[in-house]
Amino acid sequence: MRFGSGQAVRRLEDEKLLEGGGRYTDDFSLPGQAWLCFVRSPYPHARVGSIDTSAAAAMPGVLGIYTGADLNAANVKPMPGAAGFKRADGSDCATPPRHVLALDTVRFVGEPVAMVIAGSMAQARDAAEAVLIDYESLPMVVDLPGAIADDAPQVWAPATGNIAAEMRHGNAEATAAAFAKAAHVVALDFVNQRVVALTIEPRTVLADFDTASERITIRMSTQMPSGVRDSVCAAIGLAKEKVRVVVGDVGGGFGMKTGAYPEDIAVAYAARALQRPVKWVADRSEEFLSSSHGRDIEARAELALDDQGKILGLRIRTHANVGAYATGTGVAIQLLIGPWVQTSVYDIQTIDFHFKAVLSHTAPTGAYRGAGRPEAIYTIERLMDEAARQTGIDRIELRRRNFISPAQMPYKNPMQQVYDTGAFESVMDQALALADWHGFDARAAESKKAGRLRGLGIATFLEWTGGNVFEERVTVAVRPDGIIEVFSAVNAMGQGIATTLAQLVVDAFGVPIEQVQIVLGDTDRGDGFGSAGSRSLFTGGSAVRVGAERTIDKGRELAAAELEVAAEDIQYAAGVFKVAGTDLKLDLFTLAGKQPEGQIFVDSTSTVSGPTWPNGCHIAEVEVDPPTGEISVLTYASVNDVGRVVNPLIVRGQLEGGAVQGIGQALCERVVYDTETGQPLTGSLMDYAAPRADILATMFRMEMDESTPCKNNPLGVKGVGELGTIGATPAVVNAVADALARNGMAARTPHLDMPLTADRMWKLMAAD
Repeated sequence: MRFGSGQAVRRLEDEKLLEGGGRYTDDFSLPGQAWLCFVRSPYPHARVGSIDTSAAAAMPGVLGIYTGADLNAANVKPMPGAAGFKRADGSDCATPPRHVLALDTVRFVGEPVAMVIAGSMAQARDAAEAVLIDYESLPMVVDLPGAIADDAPQVWAPATGNIAAEMRHGNAEATAAAFAKAAHVVALDFVNQRVVALTIEPRTVLADFDTASERITIRMSTQMPSGVRDSVCAAIGLAKEKVRVVVGDVGGGFGMKTGAYPEDIAVAYAARALQRPVKWVADRSEEFLSSSHGRDIEARAELALDDQGKILGLRIRTHANVGAYATGTGVAIQLLIGPWVQTSVYDIQTIDFHFKAVLSHTAPTGAYRGAGRPEAIYTIERLMDEAARQTGIDRIELRRRNFISPAQMPYKNPMQQVYDTGAFESVMDQALALADWHGFDARAAESKKAGRLRGLGIATFLEWTGGNVFEERVTVAVRPDGIIEVFSAVNAMGQGIATTLAQLVVDAFGVPIEQVQIVLGDTDRGDGFGSAGSRSLFTGGSAVRVGAERTIDKGRELAAAELEVAAEDIQYAAGVFKVAGTDLKLDLFTLAGKQPEGQIFVDSTSTVSGPTWPNGCHIAEVEVDPPTGEISVLTYASVNDVGRVVNPLIVRGQLEGGAVQGIGQALCERVVYDTETGQPLTGSLMDYAAPRADILATMFRMEMDESTPCKNNPLGVKGVGELGTIGATPAVVNAVADALARNGMAARTPHLDMPLTADRMWKLMAAD
């Protein structure tokens, strides 16, 4: 059991990475490889006129130059939009066609307009600068207030008012009645600012074309290889068997590397057109300009409560800036997935939600760690604390009065989502003890002596995980050399999933972990949804568990035939099949060598029965320095219900890493576009403030509660990869609000807008 579930096994991936043995996409080069550089729009909105490539084509090393017109002539199709979503009049979601290379119009700074392929990166870049494009600047808008104004420039004519799609949820009349009889109504305006994913490894693509098979092999950094393959095939017009996607080590994804980008299709097209390998490596500025951004919503939220603090109704109006092109992911996150968890851990059945996806001349938004759930939880948790201040009810007591109880499980929330398990009050009580909640006053007094304001913030919440894709496939091969090889279509991106899956194989087969090999990231080996929505363990891990059991069952039948006994008389343990009550036995790997195929092989597909609902209570303690406005996060404690824990070391790492990203949004991160010119002002790490290692003054205390395992999968696990991000932002902002309220500034707490930078805090505290 040393390497099985529940053990803090050190990540199998780390030794290779720490010794420099990692193989990221840019570590691979092929004979005859060319380099690709994109020519990107310097305008937020412009009509594309003539494109003169003659000077660039004559430069040294240039192998090919392609424009949107070239790709259109080759029948390369646009990227898919947000199918299935509607506008208020019932028409389909309205969004401009997003061509791989802009055809007639550019709609955000950084949109690719042409691509240059040359023998070296330097040659490609030099030639790209020589491409001359005639642009006619058009009116633009980059912020939400401007985009929804009556006289706003239109991103796409059919999207009148710049509204791409909208959805309403709940019962407006019932909610209005609840508000009419409420003893207390609490209202807040929220801004969840735009942020970037900021992976260590930028997007990288290496495509090769084999002339004999007419097949494209794409090596790239992605979370979803099968999805990218399908998108490339659909755009270029190829059968799926003509494209293979291979993924090695991935230096972070955070949702930004889900699905295909126009650049991925462009590289594949260039390799096929030139019939040679083509590589593109995004530089950091390209990532800031053109990779999917996250968040960017503005909301008005209202909470109705009776005189005892029981919530009667919740009303929310939200505008989400989805950028220049409404993608399926970007729209679903804000109009559907966020609302699924909007009522969170509270027993609220009366809702009136109205969410709108708004187009603007900015980079499209998409998945970023948490994907809609951080925005929703931030809204409800800020409302809960503000309600406590305005009603005079203690914020812990207010939560107790509104929690969904274990006796109500399974619980259907007003968005028709069913929580299978949850003991929310118990989790909160454990977190209060862990954070020494009741000892805060003494600590606050010490801070006051030092001239600093101390605050305590809490967030009690849940999230939905799974992407609602519950089927997963694995293959298991037992080889005579003593190795059990398992392939899964979930993908590694730094989260340690290979180690966790290996531990599950150890559980099933009872062999040392050194005899287990986990293979990921190859569409030739198998299809699958990939890794997104914190699904890797509860779907991928469950599939490994089922696949391993099926392999042992097959081995039992083979052993029975070999030993000439009935299969039900065969027992299995620790790599050995044994006839019950006898000394007859057969080694698993010896048995594999006796098979005609030279191995025992099982191709297994299985399905879990629903999503998981991990939950937690996160508590942050901060100090605010009044003369400077500087905020210090002093301690961060949390208790997290993630169901059964396979590897506590990896789970804590996921919780801590997620919390750092959530704290980063609360305190420093923000994408800024200039409203006058449409130019991004945060286009590099010189301008964009990412969280650093010193963002927290002391160590995290992250604990897990395993008392309520998930009932929707055979492992009992719940997703964990995004939980820290979801809890951290409201916990930190609530702590800052608490620091202000305790020191006579309660009237200013509704005006806390992220990021809570020092200058913003100083201005807020200094205001009359």
